[in-house]
Amino acid sequence: MDGPILRGQIADEKAVSRRAFLQGTGLLLGFALTGASTESVFAAPASRVVENEVTGTFAPNGFIRINPSGAVTLVMPMAEMGQGVYTSLSMLLAEELEVGLDQIQVQHAPANDALYANSFLHIQTTGASSSVRAFWTPLRQAGAVGRNLLIAAAAKRWNVDPATCLAKNGVVFDASGSKHLSYGELAKAAAKLPVPPAANVKLKEPKDFTLIGTRAKRVDSSIKIDGRVLYGIDARLPGMKVAAVAISPVLGGKAKTVDEKAALAVKGVRQVVNIDEAVAVVADHMGAAKKGLEAAAIAWDDGPNGKVSKADIVKQLEEESKKPGVVARNDGDAGKALAEAAQRLDAIYQVPFLAHAAMEPMNCTVHLQKDRCDVWVGTQAMALTQSLVVELTGLPKDAIKIHNHLIGGGFGRRLEADGTVLAVKIAKHVDGPVKVIWSREEDIQHDMYRPYYFDRLSAGLDADGKPVAWTHRIAGSSIAARYIPYWFKDGLDLDAVEAAAEPPYALPNIHVDYVRVEPPGVRTAFWRGVGPTHNVFVVESFMDELAHAAKQDPVAYRKALLRHNPRALAVLSLAAEKAGWGSPLPARHGRGISVQFAFGSYLSQVAEVEVAANGSVKVKRIVCAVDCGMYVNPDTIEAQVQGGTLFGLTAALHGSITFKNGRVEQSNFDSYLPMRIDEVPVVDTHLIKNAEAPGGIGEAPTAIVSAAVTNAIFAATGKRLRSLPVDTDSLKSSS
Repeated sequence: MDGPILRGQIADEKAVSRRAFLQGTGLLLGFALTGASTESVFAAPASRVVENEVTGTFAPNGFIRINPSGAVTLVMPMAEMGQGVYTSLSMLLAEELEVGLDQIQVQHAPANDALYANSFLHIQTTGASSSVRAFWTPLRQAGAVGRNLLIAAAAKRWNVDPATCLAKNGVVFDASGSKHLSYGELAKAAAKLPVPPAANVKLKEPKDFTLIGTRAKRVDSSIKIDGRVLYGIDARLPGMKVAAVAISPVLGGKAKTVDEKAALAVKGVRQVVNIDEAVAVVADHMGAAKKGLEAAAIAWDDGPNGKVSKADIVKQLEEESKKPGVVARNDGDAGKALAEAAQRLDAIYQVPFLAHAAMEPMNCTVHLQKDRCDVWVGTQAMALTQSLVVELTGLPKDAIKIHNHLIGGGFGRRLEADGTVLAVKIAKHVDGPVKVIWSREEDIQHDMYRPYYFDRLSAGLDADGKPVAWTHRIAGSSIAARYIPYWFKDGLDLDAVEAAAEPPYALPNIHVDYVRVEPPGVRTAFWRGVGPTHNVFVVESFMDELAHAAKQDPVAYRKALLRHNPRALAVLSLAAEKAGWGSPLPARHGRGISVQFAFGSYLSQVAEVEVAANGSVKVKRIVCAVDCGMYVNPDTIEAQVQGGTLFGLTAALHGSITFKNGRVEQSNFDSYLPMRIDEVPVVDTHLIKNAEAPGGIGEAPTAIVSAAVTNAIFAATGKRLRSLPVDTDSLKSSS
């Protein structure tokens, strides 16, 4: 397993002894490359921990190691990609283990579903805003088991009742406080004691928390600020070559002609690797690889998808959406209630394909040898990546080592292992290690995209404007069917209908169904939340339409439908209050509101926008109220709300991937626009503290922001936007 790199140091490629490896202290910055210890973290046997005779290391479970020097290591089950899990999960362990956050060093777990599976996804995967939710109990139990064993070891030495002893800051004290032993001094003895079942160990009551719920500083901030941090793209190995890659611009195509002679004539180019769907030029450095790739003048055979266009895809979705789908929810009789309603509203909503466009482009370093394969990569799905490399190489699982790194933006893109698969295919033809780096153009044009969705909605209102019927049909690709089969039940994609099948409102007659439509020539994948990122936009926009049709204030209208749902009502009320809902605004300014329950959390946002006469939209301010249950670190939550809001806002204002002749038309940040700094609004976050189970937060603000903004645009202009991104041409003033 990869060892920790100490604070301020760079990986040493010399062999590291196990003793030296375990004596390291400090914060994990990256991962050792060649020569690092490959010993796996072991789970404790059912009855006891086996003592290591050389080091006396105390490892009561797969998450904790304490060595005789007192160094506490958290074997981190989840990947860090900016969301703060190195800090929040360390806080969970430290709280129950009774150590300070600064006493924990972090080391990424090896690929191991049995030990480190995310309990929400049942595989070792970082996604679905589930890291804290999945490890809220297991990591606290791990810490509590460790603390109890260390206290028991001290009590045995002092011949006293363990109940009279106290642990604090990595030290066990007796009842008088006059005797004390550090965890390092107790590690060897604790390793000999029987391990109690985790479920039998009492956890702290929330009122007794001293770390959870506090504004702890992120453990990885300083190394990111001063540049010491190592990402996957920073991997360096002796004798490593670098490969630039060109992938068929049309899915299913392959290289027809490649001028290998011209490529090899470029100084520094060593070889050209043609694997049909892609061509790689391998060189001494990236500059030579890129020049060689350009010189190769590749001509492509487009294959069966060479004529695919956005219009074809939308037409397919439109036609399929006319057919009944698999029922996600059916309460009452929506059809009858709709027919008898005093007023009927119908609408079609659409959202586009979206790329992830992470700042760190796809990359992977592979050293494939006869009897082993080492992979250096930033991945959200270690075990899945390992299993695919096993399939490709035919090597046994224990011969495949995934050296995970910090990730420069995941957003769901690195749940997929296609970049690693391509790198391993290339490495099969290269003698020695090779780093494969995608250009920004390859990254955007060969992404796996958030699906295009086509939604049909109808609602019926009674004479007072109250909704008596609601129908919603969702047509789009199913990611779950491919990636998480148990989320795809009898033709129903549970992710695709999240936040649509269970909106927070009281709707007496509701029918929601789903039609699976797989577009030709396009690969779809998770995108910082999928179902909610389109469903909240659709549901909250249509709810705004109902409020307008009923001639009622959008906040008051929603409040009347949320009386049964106190948590949703609370976030709505708080967001409206903090945003100054109802106070006057200048002409062509407006406020819009949205509410959601998704990823286990309740959020409400109010957006304030200004729409210029030329149609350009300036989002001035966003106020967000959050109820994510018991929270670990409010600083991290606020950062996630800010980052997730801007990620979603970027998509709402600019994001759209389109196809022509099978090709993605966008290629870089000039055509797939990121939000510029002068567009960024103030984002105010207000947390509601309670004792509910933790909810997810990383994807939640991404999902809610688009409806708040488009509802604000309607308030400013009277023009309803039913598709994204925002069409500024339609917002131009006619005066």
